[in-house]
Amino acid sequence: MAWFIDRRLNGKNKSMVNRQRFLRRYKAQIKQSISEAINKRSVTDVDSSESVSIPTEDISEPMFHQGRGGLRHRVHPGNDHFVQNDRIERPQGGGGGSGSGQGQASQDGEGQDEFVFQISKDEYLDLLFEDLALPNLKQNQQRQLTEYKTHRAGYTANGVPANISVVRSLQNSLARRTAMTAGKRRELHALEENLAIISNSEPAQLL
Repeated sequence: MAWFIDRRLNGKNKSMVNRQRFLRRYKAQIKQSISEAINKRSVTDVDSSESVSIPTEDISEPMFHQGRGGLRHRVHPGNDHFVQNDRIERPQGGGGGSGSGQGQASQDGEGQDEFVFQISKDEYLDLLFEDLALPNLKQNQQRQLTEYKTHRAGYTANGVPANISVVRSLQNSLARRTAMTAGKRRELHALEENLAIISNSEPAQLL
């Protein structure tokens, strides 16, 4: 059995490939939506993302289904409310009505659902400057966005264990242990010196 390991850079975001394919497929509709969105926001506002709405009829895909006619055998689930030849009352409602789909119905029956999604700052700038025929150097300069990220600097000797420097903490621990035993070692050295003096002195003479 073969094992395939995905080591691509976008491993954390598995849907990135599908997103790029979607942007390429409906680039014309997205650019039209962006051109309409420019009138609602400042051109210099490139720090925020943009909500793009595409009519559902533009992204609808063909579906294959069985045609009418022919001899078919089907099994339908039963119910405990209706039987054969029952008549169903017409639903009560106004002119616009409300169906089972999402969104609000229009008064004139000309409404259309829209598919709304977010595009990032880089994608917004790419689509915005694509038709301006800018030089590559200028286009790259406008496309680059400087982002700043804060990170911890230095070290800390106390606090959360995840933030403590292990090497510094071990050095400080050894220094504390050495300092705490300094008095006992000093007393031990003094006793050793007294023992050496007594050992080197002449033995006591018995009378």
